[in-house]
Amino acid sequence: MTVTNEIVRDLLKIKAVQINAKQYFTWTSGIKSPIYCDNRLTMSYPAIRRKIVEAFAEKMEKMVIKPDVIAGCATAGIPHAAWLADRLNLPMVYVRSKPKGHGKGNQIEGEISEGQKVLVIEDLISTGGSSIESANALRQAGADVLGIYAIFTYGLEKAANQFAEEKLPYETITNFDKLVDALVEDGELNEQEKNELLEWRNEL
Repeated sequence: MTVTNEIVRDLLKIKAVQINAKQYFTWTSGIKSPIYCDNRLTMSYPAIRRKIVEAFAEKMEKMVIKPDVIAGCATAGIPHAAWLADRLNLPMVYVRSKPKGHGKGNQIEGEISEGQKVLVIEDLISTGGSSIESANALRQAGADVLGIYAIFTYGLEKAANQFAEEKLPYETITNFDKLVDALVEDGELNEQEKNELLEWRNEL
């Protein structure tokens, strides 16, 4: 079993990813969805979070240009960025969704210097908006953003288009297609239900 399939099953096992085709969840964006993903739950499972860090590290090994700094998207990307930075002995920063309303008004916490190469870590990519905002905050601070890594993506066309417009490469450990395939293999979904879920996703 590949690490992609292992981790998607881990997420299902701890209910970090849930499917409910009868009663839709409401995302922060207002989208009604049969799937809900809360990768913050992985923090409570050391074996799973180590597996995620190793998967990120393996992806990094294939990068032609390596990062100087690991950046976490607040809030759910922060712990995974911290574990990855520790694993690689690299500096880390994190990026708020907006500048702090008091003190120094920082949006980026930690030290970032002009020209440093940065890899952004996110827990989940849906429309891609929050990841792009973090990347652009780092760019405005003078960083060279190499790309974005996330644990899971729904595979929305809107996200792919937005990343392309911003010239931001992105990769994820696993994704919606792998998820529905695993559910079919495990007898949790039939082919018709799988196709309905894929159709829902493709219409967004």
